[in-house]
Amino acid sequence: MEDVLRPLIVVGGSIVVTLILGWLADLALRRADTARPDTPLWGLLRRCRVPLQVVLVTALLRGLYDRTGLAFIEDHEAGLGQILSLVLIAATAWLAVRASAAIVESSYSRYAAGARDAARVRRVRTQVTLIQRVVTAVVIVVAAASMLLTFPKMQTVGQSMLASAGLVGIVAGVAAQSTLGNLFAGLQIAFGDMVRIGDTVVVDKEWGTVEEITLTFLTVRTWDERRITMPVSYFTSKPFENWSRGGAQMTGTVFFHLDHAAPVEKMRERLHEILQNSTDWDGRGWSLVVTDTTPTTIQVRALVTARDSDSIWSVRCEVRERMIDWLRAEHPYALPRVVTAAAPDSGEDPARLAPADGERRPGTLDKGPGLDG
Repeated sequence: MEDVLRPLIVVGGSIVVTLILGWLADLALRRADTARPDTPLWGLLRRCRVPLQVVLVTALLRGLYDRTGLAFIEDHEAGLGQILSLVLIAATAWLAVRASAAIVESSYSRYAAGARDAARVRRVRTQVTLIQRVVTAVVIVVAAASMLLTFPKMQTVGQSMLASAGLVGIVAGVAAQSTLGNLFAGLQIAFGDMVRIGDTVVVDKEWGTVEEITLTFLTVRTWDERRITMPVSYFTSKPFENWSRGGAQMTGTVFFHLDHAAPVEKMRERLHEILQNSTDWDGRGWSLVVTDTTPTTIQVRALVTARDSDSIWSVRCEVRERMIDWLRAEHPYALPRVVTAAAPDSGEDPARLAPADGERRPGTLDKGPGLDG
């Protein structure tokens, strides 16, 4: 009977204690979250309940498994202890990653809730994202190293590796120049405020929004939902356009090619009416001027402003569409025209179309008395 009760007490007791402690921790965090709704940390820490329970049950079993009295466990004591140690290290790393993510996300949420500058919010978001990735990478590396050191033979290997660390470091540095360059470029982007998550950029003639930044690559989502993945070193070594740098407000232009008789003053009045009825115009400024002329047309430029890149695109399209509709309905003579002569019938005699002697050919100028040279 004792051979049955002892394993049940050890294993079942470990599980019961783990469930009770996990429930108490979750209850405490829930009450703290209710008492302090302005602090999201307590609610985010509730995500750590599962890894915490894994750590607790593994730690209890690691300390009590040899007291079960089972013959199987006694025969494989070293192997089971090794497995429980590995699980405990992995669970601890999982808990550390979850806890650090909760702390970082809570800090960002509190800052974003009280900040009014959208650019600074995007900057902090980029920084905390990369910090979280660095912390996760460090925790994983430390956990993997700790798991390897639990094997007796790996300790000897580790000492040998430390003895040749200088040579290995040189070789690794030469072989991983590109990777290390991207790593440092990612840190430079995060803390140098060159580009942030949510910024509107133009890279390689592609317009899009920065969707993700890691330590080695950056993802740009284009207007047509494509994703362009680029190494972060690109943004530290080549020029690119950042439309969100220094503020999201933008100025756009709309060009019209019209007849010389176009009513420019009435077009100014119509442009003002269109902008006043537009929800995308931010009211900062507008203008309409003639910027160029050709023998057949004039070039009219309408200048408008908007709060961001999406709005400037919408207001430009709206101005272009509504202005053309208005010109076509109210002033059709203002639209450019191509004047051509009527083509002769195929059966007509070409000699009849030739000008008579002394008659001026259409489209030519008479030479004056002083033009003969």
